[in-house]
Amino acid sequence: MKFITFFLQAQAAGGSAQGSSMGFLLMIVLIFVVMWLFMIRPQQKKQKEIEQFRQGLKKGDKVVTIGGIYGTVVEVKDKTLILEIDQNVKIKVDKSSVVNDFTDAQQS
Repeated sequence: MKFITFFLQAQAAGGSAQGSSMGFLLMIVLIFVVMWLFMIRPQQKKQKEIEQFRQGLKKGDKVVTIGGIYGTVVEVKDKTLILEIDQNVKIKVDKSSVVNDFTDAQQS
């Protein structure tokens, strides 16, 4: 509260040109902080969770790829996975294409 009072006194004493530019600068900083809190930070948190999920994949996990392919992890390598999508049908996919785990979800 003292900070706002200081700004108001400085604006009154310093003239309208300096006060309006300081007010404008404060408004821009405030907008950036609000954007960071509501947009950038949650996105970074979600991206970190997805990366941890991909690093924790193991044999037997049931996953969904970006393309909508449902499969079971058969083999895990550094950057790729082997998924079994049907009996004796296996495909090799990039780890970054795996977006969801449906192990606990009901299957149709």
